[in-house]
Amino acid sequence: MSHPPPERFSKETVEDINQEAVPRKLIKYTLDELKSATKNFRPDTVLGEGGFGRVFKGWIDKNTFKPSRVGVGIPVAVKKSNPDSLQGLQEWKSEVQLLGELSHPNLVKLIGYCWEENQFLLVYEYMQKGSLESHLFRKGPEPLSWDIRLKIAIGAARGLDFLHTSNKSVIYRDFKSSNILLDGDFNAKLSDFGLAKLGPVNGKSHVTTRIMGTYGYAAPEYMATGHLYLKSDVYGFGVVLLEMLTGRAALDTTRPTDQQNLVLSTISSLHDKKRLKKIMDPKMDDQYSLRAAFSIAQVILKCLQNDHKKRPSMEEVLGTLEKAQNIKYKPKGKKPSAIGQTSEEHLHHPNNPPPLHYYYNNNNNNNNNNNNGYPKSRPSHSPSSH
Repeated sequence: MSHPPPERFSKETVEDINQEAVPRKLIKYTLDELKSATKNFRPDTVLGEGGFGRVFKGWIDKNTFKPSRVGVGIPVAVKKSNPDSLQGLQEWKSEVQLLGELSHPNLVKLIGYCWEENQFLLVYEYMQKGSLESHLFRKGPEPLSWDIRLKIAIGAARGLDFLHTSNKSVIYRDFKSSNILLDGDFNAKLSDFGLAKLGPVNGKSHVTTRIMGTYGYAAPEYMATGHLYLKSDVYGFGVVLLEMLTGRAALDTTRPTDQQNLVLSTISSLHDKKRLKKIMDPKMDDQYSLRAAFSIAQVILKCLQNDHKKRPSMEEVLGTLEKAQNIKYKPKGKKPSAIGQTSEEHLHHPNNPPPLHYYYNNNNNNNNNNNNGYPKSRPSHSPSSH
């Protein structure tokens, strides 16, 4: 699909946005203000890069939220779109409208926005520890402890449960480890709502949409039909839980063919404690309760049911995780594993599962992007509108 030229694209877009009413509580920044906050979008401030555009680190005053000098005030993440990216525009609008209305401790906070001179930008709180993905798969930092993994899983579950039970009934649609960001205390917050959809209304069970998201996390019914249910998100959550248990990515094309898909290659081991122990992340050095791990393995099996009706609600998943958190394990003469390092040192995992578009067309990963743990924006499977 060809994109309209930037000058026509900008005019039509602004008119469209004005009609849809941006939430008032968000701060409207000028382009000059965001240039000031990011040192004119200098390359050394880049946190991540992808199909939507780039994410830059900036600084604002903690009281007025106006731009400040580098290192003064509070850090923020500024997402800047490619000016002629139709997908980027649609995701920009989706994030403004959803995050401008929704607020929860386990959703990343959207502070403000900008549209000016063919540019569409978003300003978020800065998450010091980067993404869950970077902690699980990147070589270098100390591994996450079992307790921290559970804390992250519970926080992400609370965020997803909030979306599903809010008045708007939001389907996240792209739940994956790279979209779970971590603050300085490893509190998890869901990010990147560009693909989110409002849930079904008027008694309908699903919404129908084009297939987007990331291969390895997308639910089978969505892949097959484009039908999107609230419990399509639950499937993705189960995949991420499996990543957290095993330390393996949902799709890893560097492995032998029969081991590339995490779900297919490990699901049979979740039924038995002895087999489960063999697939647990060795980086945890056995510093976890096998009983707690097995209880989580059972909820993973439920989340990964092919029939979406048989999957648990996120409220049920959250209850299981909280019970597992109460099952304590005391290390026997071994030093507990460390929990990670600062986001300034994070790298994007080289074996990150590619988006559906890449999987079907070139299966080619970008291996060497230093994005401080922030997920990259990705092209969708289909170029048509949401």
